[in-house]
Amino acid sequence: MSSSDDAALASARQRIDALDEQIQQLIAERAGVALDVARIKQSQGRSDFYRPEREADVLKRVAARNDGPLTDATITRLMREVMSACLALESPLKVAYLGPEGTYTQAAVYKHFGHAVNALPMAAIDEIFREVEAGNADFGVVPVENSTEGVVSHTLDQLVGSTLSICGEVALAVHHHLLSNARDLSRVKRVVAHAQSLAQCRKWLDSHLPGVVREAVASNGEAARMVAGERQAAAIAGRAASEFYELGILASNIEDEPNNTTRFLVLGKQRVPATGSDMTSILVAIRNQPGMLHRLLTPAADAGVDLARIESRPSRRQAWDYNFFIDIEGHADEERVRRVIEAIESQAAMLKVLGAYPRAISPEHG
Repeated sequence: MSSSDDAALASARQRIDALDEQIQQLIAERAGVALDVARIKQSQGRSDFYRPEREADVLKRVAARNDGPLTDATITRLMREVMSACLALESPLKVAYLGPEGTYTQAAVYKHFGHAVNALPMAAIDEIFREVEAGNADFGVVPVENSTEGVVSHTLDQLVGSTLSICGEVALAVHHHLLSNARDLSRVKRVVAHAQSLAQCRKWLDSHLPGVVREAVASNGEAARMVAGERQAAAIAGRAASEFYELGILASNIEDEPNNTTRFLVLGKQRVPATGSDMTSILVAIRNQPGMLHRLLTPAADAGVDLARIESRPSRRQAWDYNFFIDIEGHADEERVRRVIEAIESQAAMLKVLGAYPRAISPEHG
């Protein structure tokens, strides 16, 4: 390397050091303002330190003004962590999720709230609802749908009787890894994972581990915990589980569908104002009459309002009676959406607005 190159490298490093100092000073300044906000809210007797619509708006503007070279996903992730740390100075959030540690639901918590939260692992989805309803957690995060395996019925069933509202959603790109203490695939005699993950990796398992026993458990985090003490078993889980349980990665990205995405719901007690990029979820029970579902959905088509998703679940009221879960693009406070909901309600036996909330930031695949 020439002396001119050495000088250029030294100059670049000096600029990086100066920029690092400026960034650190600005983060500290932002944290100070966050403390001022906390004091103002406390003097007003307010406890709404976390505002989903405010967070969504900030991150939307972060992505809009990004000119690279970092991707939108990267720059918003960095900003999310700054916001998370500053919010923790105001009032640390407690967020319940489907545990144990190392699950994709925990990853969804950190993607949505950042790492400066108190993440509380729960053993089952109904426990998450109860913890938030009881006030033991500020929010809960639950899986609701996978792009290849469909809906998570337990979550939909819990929404029927819950007093909680959907405050947000998280779209997480799911990459499955084969974790084990074994040195190579030939030593693996058993594969443990959540049933959906086993299904999502079926072709890979058939090809690389034919005849190996597959065991379904409650979560991938639980699978990783189970095999951490074994030598001839492997778990399907995420990279975070590998780090948490100190397991080696025998194979990466073993999912059959490369764009595998799981959608999670953020549950809380607060009502979220419109942001301009929102979703409204409703629960509808219909009268058992011919053509009723068609009449139910016609108002949305007439108004040009998109129905992003329709799922049915047995109502448990009587045989062949169903509840419909419908996602409407837009916020319930928007006039056109409100009119559609009112028209649907006029035809339905029962309608419940489950929540209106900011749309998820798109997952990053690769």
